[in-house]
Amino acid sequence: MTPDDTTLELVREALLITLKIAAPILLAGLVVGLIISLLQSVTSIQDQTLSFVPKIVVMIVAAAILIPWVAQRLVEYAAELLKLV
Repeated sequence: MTPDDTTLELVREALLITLKIAAPILLAGLVVGLIISLLQSVTSIQDQTLSFVPKIVVMIVAAAILIPWVAQRLVEYAAELLKLV
């Protein structure tokens, strides 16, 4: 493997880890946003903050719950990087 191939592989792996870490948090926000939107359309309430605040709260809670999992993924990636040095 040439240095350019190694660099590209590291960048690709970093982007994949970023997506894996962000996906559950974003998915939680998406589900809550969808539920709130359905409730808003059924009740005809059109307040913007009604959908914004619960999404933020759920995403913060999801991030707090997933901290050990995220830390483990980052430690594994860092260990993989240090093997290459």
